[in-house]
Amino acid sequence: MRDDGQLEHDIAQLLDDPQYAGHPLREALGALLQRYDDQLTQLERLTSISDGYQSVLRARNESLTERYRKQIRQLQKIVRISDHYQKMLQETNEALKVASSQDPLTGLPNRRLMMERLKSEAALVARNKSPFSLALLDIDHFKRINDEYGHDIGDAALTSTARALCAGVRAYDFCARWGGEEFMVLLPETSGESAMEISSRVCMSVSTLQHSSLPADKRISVSIGVAEHAPGSEIAETIKQADLALYKAKHAGRNRVMLAT
Repeated sequence: MRDDGQLEHDIAQLLDDPQYAGHPLREALGALLQRYDDQLTQLERLTSISDGYQSVLRARNESLTERYRKQIRQLQKIVRISDHYQKMLQETNEALKVASSQDPLTGLPNRRLMMERLKSEAALVARNKSPFSLALLDIDHFKRINDEYGHDIGDAALTSTARALCAGVRAYDFCARWGGEEFMVLLPETSGESAMEISSRVCMSVSTLQHSSLPADKRISVSIGVAEHAPGSEIAETIKQADLALYKAKHAGRNRVMLAT
């Protein structure tokens, strides 16, 4: 079977042959061949247009795909940045939370957090009708330590006293730095007499503590005032009573514990 190209070639030769010049089918065959050529030309043009369109469409699709991939990469980058920012924000919030509730030198809770705990404990006591006690501690002659040995040694004395304080109380007691050289301990469900016993142990623990930054014969001591909070009493009044007991301990010779009466 001859292909289209060979058939077209044979027909063209027949039309060019002089012996068929007057043949009745010659004109019709010529017209048919011309139509075939025209259709072939149109088909080639359509094919060319189609190829061009497909090329443009392919390029456009490739461009859209690349743009899509680029946007995906940008979104992934934004998500990573957002996650990093969220993590930093969370860490910052945690740091701010700690900074707002923790003493930076000793690591103990600060006065603000202690006040929150005192209010919570007072509300609990009002329901359960059971007392709790406060112990207010003050380092004896702290100004003299700063003046004689410097503030770095004073800071070391504060941190070592804080450690001795935490080691001397019970696991559920709450210790805080009240301010300056003062510390406070919340002793839940504890009477004044029991708080005196615990505070006496703390007082002895601090006085026997050896501070590496101080001379061997130099000891740090604390005076402690204890007050029992009765149900229905105001927190401010209990703190005032503990402060008065601390004042009495100072004037009685320091390095001792006094119970508010």
